[in-house]
Amino acid sequence: QVQVVESGGGLVQVGGSLRLSCTVSGLHFDTTTMAWFRQAPGKEREGVSCIGWSGSTTAYGDSVKGRFTISRDNAERTLFLQMNSLTPEDTAMYYCAAGLRWGTCTSEPTAGQYNYWGQGTQVTVSE
Repeated sequence: QVQVVESGGGLVQVGGSLRLSCTVSGLHFDTTTMAWFRQAPGKEREGVSCIGWSGSTTAYGDSVKGRFTISRDNAERTLFLQMNSLTPEDTAMYYCAAGLRWGTCTSEPTAGQYNYWGQGTQVTVSE
């Protein structure tokens, strides 16, 4: 059984930082493409970032480029998202998702490419 569990969300002020984590079990994490998505109330789910199985390829949505950094620790089966210079527009539920084995990541992720999802962790950025 695949389990995807996010953590690290919370309340932060404008300009602050947060680091999200996602631990995965039940699949070959070290050979699986991973991604972060987010969804704000009343808005569609948005692809934030993805990372290929080896960590050598990454991609970001335009709204987070230069501020967010995705990384992974295959030995610890953990995905990370370092978020800096946060704005109120970053307020959303953030989801971790697992995709294809042996995949690369060359463009902003789309939900249809990912098979397993976590329950989400809430990020709220206050003025």
